[in-house]
Amino acid sequence: MSSEQPHQTPQQGRESSQPLRSPKTMTKAERRELQEKQRAAKASAKASGQANKPATKQPEGGGEKSSGKPSGKQGSGGGPSTQAQTLHQRRGSRVGGDIPRLGGGPGGNIVSDLSSRSINPRGVRIFSHFGLQQKSGAGKGLIHPAVVRLGLLFSNFQITGANARCLATLITFKHVIQDYTTPRNNTLTRHLMNHLSAQISHLVAARPMSVTMGNAIRQLKVEISGVDIDLPEQDAKESLCEKIDNYIQERITVAGQVIAQSAGFKIKNGDVLLTYARSSVVEQVLLQAHKEGKSFSVYVVDSRPMLEGKKLLAALTSAGIPCTYLLLSAIGSVIAEVSTVFIGAHSLHSNGAVHSRAGTALVSMMAKQHSIPVVVCCETYKISETVQLDSFTKNELGPMNGAFSIFPISIPRESLATENTANLEILNPLYDLTPPRNITAVVTEVGVIPPTSIGTIHMALGRMI
Repeated sequence: MSSEQPHQTPQQGRESSQPLRSPKTMTKAERRELQEKQRAAKASAKASGQANKPATKQPEGGGEKSSGKPSGKQGSGGGPSTQAQTLHQRRGSRVGGDIPRLGGGPGGNIVSDLSSRSINPRGVRIFSHFGLQQKSGAGKGLIHPAVVRLGLLFSNFQITGANARCLATLITFKHVIQDYTTPRNNTLTRHLMNHLSAQISHLVAARPMSVTMGNAIRQLKVEISGVDIDLPEQDAKESLCEKIDNYIQERITVAGQVIAQSAGFKIKNGDVLLTYARSSVVEQVLLQAHKEGKSFSVYVVDSRPMLEGKKLLAALTSAGIPCTYLLLSAIGSVIAEVSTVFIGAHSLHSNGAVHSRAGTALVSMMAKQHSIPVVVCCETYKISETVQLDSFTKNELGPMNGAFSIFPISIPRESLATENTANLEILNPLYDLTPPRNITAVVTEVGVIPPTSIGTIHMALGRMI
């Protein structure tokens, strides 16, 4: 007490002797000191008001009781601590409350706190930024019937795969353009762009847009903006439909054939190949190599929930290629026998990372560990100029309603279907990211290139990817 007395008494004397001054004439330090005193007084008033309230009126996050102690410590720092406690309680009631205490007490009921805030107790909200199906906000009269049908097919996962989705979108847009009529006092280049935007929004609401769809739609918009204003409407629509056909022919059909020939040189007689899930380009590579008379066998690795490898397995076995079907969990038992791994890609980013079906990263990592080359078969129109470092920032959730075949088939399907319940949340990310260090080469229609050179392809082609 004796050490603090000489410090406090002169200061209090000065404060009591000084007359009231205008804030404009105060120094910066004096204004800050005045503001701190005002905040401390407000905090103490709020604390005393909460202490006088009945016990049932306590804040929702009330793990800590509002103390009704006298505010005599106002000058020695009691005000700021009370203010911090009040702000902590206020923030707790906003973001989910303080951590409840076990063993009762005010605000200690965990179930009542969670039910009152309607928050999922399992915390799967961290995946809420993944692409989810949404309700279309566009008017029904603006949407073409073919687009409505395509949106239903997308939302039910009846059309899957980057190439299949892009082909279906472009073919549907051909019907939209053919049935389009320019309103009076409008031009085709401007109004058709707005008309297509409504169709695109409907498809995106059904399922998030893929990179292939985005690149194709951007190219289509470039072609629409370049239509001559003086060109008759019917001729302009025929020209746009012809350019859509050329895009499909050059960037998808012919590109797949060139990739099949280039990747075929990597397959030798007696090789044991491995592929994961189902890629239309990899399927074309394997069938083309078999037609050329090469003798090889294939391990088809698959995983739930989509089990896409079954379609690839049916196509390969019907062509006479010896295959072995296994799930992803058994890959460690056969990886040592594999000569080359062929995988497809949903998209290819400029840093060389491959965005593909969930499980591809594990397959490539296992192959890298056993010094097995990993070859990615991918068209150039799947290349994105963006850089992606993980599969958490951007992904898509797969179906969660047990819509796919479940085995063993001898057991009723209803007893095996797994659905969301109050205590269960099903999480099926569709894609993962394979780093470029686990990839040996990327086969495109412009040649076989290392993954580190992906970012230079669009500049070398001199056109939009």
